[in-house]
Amino acid sequence: MQSHPHHVPRWLQRIELLLRVMLRMYIGLAICYAPWSHTFWDQNPLFLQFPLLQSIATAGAVRGLISGLGLLNLWIAFQDAVRRQDG
Repeated sequence: MQSHPHHVPRWLQRIELLLRVMLRMYIGLAICYAPWSHTFWDQNPLFLQFPLLQSIATAGAVRGLISGLGLLNLWIAFQDAVRRQDG
């Protein structure tokens, strides 16, 4: 017996796209903000327990790199929303 491929309704595809874009935007914003947050980054228990890790994590270049990854995630979310708007 041959199985027929299931057709996913258009409204369900759009909701999935919306949720995926919103999740990527949320994660991107959180990653952009986290390295500059005193409470989250500077007072992180993991960093406080390991001073070498803290000195690396608090370097401006590392904070910028992490924020850059957040911006990249935002860009991917934006591109996903624009590219799949009609498709």
